[in-house]
Amino acid sequence: MAGYVIVDLQVTDAQVYAEFREKVAGTVEAHGGKYLVRGGSAEAIEGDWVPNRLIVMEFESVAQIKTWLASPEFTDLREIRHRSATANVIVVEGV
Repeated sequence: MAGYVIVDLQVTDAQVYAEFREKVAGTVEAHGGKYLVRGGSAEAIEGDWVPNRLIVMEFESVAQIKTWLASPEFTDLREIRHRSATANVIVVEGV
């Protein structure tokens, strides 16, 4: 069953974040993931949620997501992201 990572991101240091953005896609792809949404415009239709920068990634399973999240390649990059952005991140099991 597919798994999805949904991120609402606010960049606080664009210069540092650029390094994360440049390198993270390779780790996603290496673990079988792909981007479905990567920062395009978002429009609230109902409610008051206004995401800053919305990212949606698809993996073959939630287990595959957890392997990616625990990988040395990503954990090193996560430190860069923590220094340059704040994020709300959820993992969702698909249908």
